[in-house]
Amino acid sequence: SDEKLDLNDSKWEDIHVITGALKMFFRELPEPLFTYNHFNDFVNAIKQEPRHRVPAVKDLIKQLPKPNQDTMQVLFRHLKRVVENGEKNRMTYQSIAIVFGPTLLKPEKETGNIAVHTVYQNQIVELILLELNSIFGR
Repeated sequence: SDEKLDLNDSKWEDIHVITGALKMFFRELPEPLFTYNHFNDFVNAIKQEPRHRVPAVKDLIKQLPKPNQDTMQVLFRHLKRVVENGEKNRMTYQSIAIVFGPTLLKPEKETGNIAVHTVYQNQIVELILLELNSIFGR
C-alpha cells in the first residue's frame, strides 16, 4: 500500500516479519514473477540434460517482460547473499528454493501434479541461484 513505513520501528526488528513481507509481496502479485505462460517452458527446461539447463533457463528469462527480468535479477542476487551468510542464518540454496520456488513460479491452474510441480519449481530457483552469474552476468 501507499502507507509510509518507519523501518526503525521495533516491530520490524524480527527478521521473520521482513522475510514474510517479501514472500507475501511476490505471492500476491497478480501474476508470478515467472509468468504463467512460461511455466511449462521453465519446467521443460529443468527436465533437460544438465548441460542444457542453464542456457535454456537463461533464454526463457530473456523472454519475460523487462520489469520481471530486472526484479528477478535483484531478488536472486539478494537471495544469493542470504545463502552466502548460511553459517549465520542456516539458509542453503535448497532451503531458499523450497521457500521461494512455489511463490515465484506456479501454473495458472493447479492440477493434480502439485507435488511434481513443487519439485521442478524448487529445482529452477536453485539452478538460478547456483548459476546466477552465468544467467545474469556479473
